[in-house]
Amino acid sequence: MNGSDTGGHAHHEHSCGGREFDRHYWEQRYHGAGSASASEPNPHLTGELADLPPGTALDAGCGDGAEAIWLAGRGWRVTAVDIAAAAVARGREKADRAGHDIAERIDWHAADLTEWNAGVNRFDLVCACYVHPVDSNDALFERLAAAVAPGGTLFIVGHAPGDHESAAHTSAAHVHVTATEIAAGLAPDRWDIQLVEGRTRSVVRSSGESITLRDSVFRARKR
Repeated sequence: MNGSDTGGHAHHEHSCGGREFDRHYWEQRYHGAGSASASEPNPHLTGELADLPPGTALDAGCGDGAEAIWLAGRGWRVTAVDIAAAAVARGREKADRAGHDIAERIDWHAADLTEWNAGVNRFDLVCACYVHPVDSNDALFERLAAAVAPGGTLFIVGHAPGDHESAAHTSAAHVHVTATEIAAGLAPDRWDIQLVEGRTRSVVRSSGESITLRDSVFRARKR
């Protein structure tokens, strides 16, 4: 499972001879020259979270660190977790290149988020962009929500149903999620839902072709 997408994190989901979205899958995605890499942080995340005062953040499925580095550059103390050790190694290298002030604000972990202990009421911000567990999203989203501290923010971006680009590369139904589905998994007496939207964004492939992606964007504040 990973924070990855077509365009933002330049991933195209496909079978690698093992289970889709398992550790081997993601290691292969980040291994070697020309493999998946995110040059810019997710535009939904940067647009929605720029107003938050910095605190502690969990970047769940951090990929090679574009969002973690952006957050650290804005003063956040970031715990960045990804199942792929290759992705974490890339992220650490990119953070080092970004400068000591940024690198020292990020703690990197190569771990499976469905097993890693994110804690309870721990982070001022928990964010995940295109996280794909091997199985369903429900248990993972529940763990991420639990890790948000009271007054903190949960922010999730996923591939929306109807996003043909992601659908063309995987048979896994749970790769697609709506913001409404995420909201339905949260206890209404504990959360203030701030954003439930389907959005589109345009990205340019390495070939120069422009494509439109459909995303689900969700933001909530824990009471």
